[in-house]
Amino acid sequence: MLRVDLITREYPPEVYGGAGVHLEYLTRDLRSLADVRVHCFGAPRTEPGVTAYPEPAELAGANAALRTMGVDLEIAAGTEGTDIVHSHTWYANFAGHTSKLLHGVPHVVTTHSLEPLRPWKAEQLGGGYALSSFCERVGIENADAIIAVSGGMRRDVLAAYPSVDPAKVQVVYNGIDTEIYQPNRGTDVIERLGIDLSRPSVVFVGRITRQKGLPYLLRACRSLPAETQIVLLAGAPDTKEIAAEVEGLANELREVRDAKGVIWVQEMLPKHEVVQVLTHATVFVCPSIYEPMGIVNLEAMACETAVVATATGGIPEVVSDGETGILVPIEQVDDGTGTPIDPEQFVADLATAMTQLIEDPQRAAQMGLAGRRRAIEHFSWSHIAEETLKVYRSVL
Repeated sequence: MLRVDLITREYPPEVYGGAGVHLEYLTRDLRSLADVRVHCFGAPRTEPGVTAYPEPAELAGANAALRTMGVDLEIAAGTEGTDIVHSHTWYANFAGHTSKLLHGVPHVVTTHSLEPLRPWKAEQLGGGYALSSFCERVGIENADAIIAVSGGMRRDVLAAYPSVDPAKVQVVYNGIDTEIYQPNRGTDVIERLGIDLSRPSVVFVGRITRQKGLPYLLRACRSLPAETQIVLLAGAPDTKEIAAEVEGLANELREVRDAKGVIWVQEMLPKHEVVQVLTHATVFVCPSIYEPMGIVNLEAMACETAVVATATGGIPEVVSDGETGILVPIEQVDDGTGTPIDPEQFVADLATAMTQLIEDPQRAAQMGLAGRRRAIEHFSWSHIAEETLKVYRSVL
């Protein structure tokens, strides 16, 4: 049986974003098709076939990107004996490339995001941003195949790395487990968080990072109908600066709405609790200014919740405008940041789209039902695992 070594920073239970979710389910469904080994960062795992690597003690206190490269070198040693390596995100790309050179095996890269399109990370990583960019560039430009999680991501890869042969870049979507993400009509979590089911609600789920666009959402929420509750499941800020900005905007929003009009949960909730919050939301909103696919939109759709999302990146390939939600137009500065050319217009359009569904709950409910159907029919993990195996076979 083909041995495949998956390389990732994130793997359960240490999952922080969409890439970690992707690895969890891809691994599960790929195991019936191949001998799968997982190499991840962090604390030891008990799951068979999974090896975790701590940061080298010798690099304690060094730049975060340099520590990542140290882990990557140890992973490359651990992939000996594999038939193919498959890395996810810049954190793992250097390990994949080094494994390719060391063991003479093909390297497949899945692009969940791109460093050239996230220049604000320089304020998070300092000089390490040049290192993270190097790790990604060397991995992608020398990969035997590149998987883009959407057509939008494929276009971004070819624009950011023009030396890459377009024939090497194939689209395999992210997926959703519609058994885990399905409507949960319970109310225990809702009641504990103080969400009032007699009021319409707008829900945001995501990390506090520039790409997620939370400051734009908070400004847009000032214009929502007075009875609306804004529920933010938002934590893990990238920097102190973005944390302070979001906190300031949230406080301003509280001043113009009633005492229970803004509910902000900063700790990461377990999946089943997030599912219950999504299920009872009138609208799920994704105000991202950079989103290769936006798996969180799929999660909301699978919970039968209407989606309002930015028409950027791969989001239009997930959210069917007018059917499963409303796509908000955005014109963006062409400098890699995704910044809206007219921020005030983007904020106004976000507010308008959310208001339309808040004021027409029947339409929102119909979109929710259509969203779940779309999630089931087009984004199953078994299909994604089979498509990924085809990519492996194309480079062997």
